[in-house]
Amino acid sequence: MSLVQASSLTKTYRVGDIDVPAIKGIDFAIEASSFVAFVGPSGSGKSTLLNMVGCLDHPSSGTLRVLATDIATLDRRAAARFRGEHIGFVFQDFNLIPVLTVFENVEYPLRMVQEWPAAKRREQVLRMLDAVGMADQADKRPDQISGGQKQRVAVARALVSQPKLVLADEPTANLDHDTAYRILELMKKMRDDFGTTFIFSTHDPKIMGEAETTFTLEDGRLMTNSNGGSHV
Repeated sequence: MSLVQASSLTKTYRVGDIDVPAIKGIDFAIEASSFVAFVGPSGSGKSTLLNMVGCLDHPSSGTLRVLATDIATLDRRAAARFRGEHIGFVFQDFNLIPVLTVFENVEYPLRMVQEWPAAKRREQVLRMLDAVGMADQADKRPDQISGGQKQRVAVARALVSQPKLVLADEPTANLDHDTAYRILELMKKMRDDFGTTFIFSTHDPKIMGEAETTFTLEDGRLMTNSNGGSHV
């Protein structure tokens, strides 16, 4: 079975007295250890789709299975636990906690959801920081490191709980050209080392060029994938 599978998936938001369809009956499948991008103009449904895959929002109809779990069956608490155990997130604004050190930011998911003893947490955090080349910055706070370094820390935080899936929403938007490529290469290395699937929502042609599969969204519909298959 695919790592992520959607069938006739829809999402409609209620705005006042009006129903606003954001995702309109799409089908797709994503395999394990993939490097995948959802692309399209603003308002095409990319972020809505990523939120549903990440168990931050429920489908209105259709089915969405992540790691063989029907997302629609999860209540708020179950969804939070599922995210904590199986999904990592990387954001364009890094979303590091400013009062915590680099080490503490990466450790945070383990303290919040995972029931890891302190010694095991420390070992895992240092392993991830070493993997992204940030072990020597462990005691610094976010305002003491560069944008590229912040995104490296965000990647380490996303991977510290050893998730099967990492969702990245415009992760290179605030990085310069060279740093963005280095972060993408780092993510590919982490995918190769740990077998993690990366799914991006992006406008960035650099990510589109590196992705092994690209799905194009337009007005809530899945139009094409990187193999040229039509989804209209």
